[in-house]
Amino acid sequence: MQKRYLEAGQIVNTHGLKGEVSVMPWCDSPEFLMDFEGFYFDEGVTFIKAESIRLNKSVVIMKFEGSDEINDAMKLVKKVIYIDREWIDLPEGSYFEQDLLGLSVEDAESGLVYGVLGEVGRTGANDIYRVDNGGSEVWIPAIKDVVKSVDVQGGKMLITPLKGLFDDAD
Repeated sequence: MQKRYLEAGQIVNTHGLKGEVSVMPWCDSPEFLMDFEGFYFDEGVTFIKAESIRLNKSVVIMKFEGSDEINDAMKLVKKVIYIDREWIDLPEGSYFEQDLLGLSVEDAESGLVYGVLGEVGRTGANDIYRVDNGGSEVWIPAIKDVVKSVDVQGGKMLITPLKGLFDDAD
């Protein structure tokens, strides 16, 4: 089952004296967070309106409603911010990282199970996926030549591994 509320970042520090906070984004780019009117805390329980959002290098500076001084902002440090998945229309072939984690990674031809997708990494050119299999791990490139299909609802990713990625691959 897919989570309705998705982790989007974490408040890592206060910023200035007027209630602003620094948010480390957990999304493809910090700009992604710029268009939201507010965010959820507590895994989707509490909605709070954002009065202002701006970029500062790789972090996002936010001021939330009711946070007017540094003492208010200090209470928010370490909180995770969430977005509602219904706010976003993903392009076809794009997925929320949280939906990919835990997928069974299987060979598209033979059905051999290589393991479970445990982490998504970024290289700059393309994402990479860590496949965990009983104490061992293999990183695969998230490219069309390797990833043949993703079925989030079915809990499965079908791949054709590049030579040498897995011991038993051709």
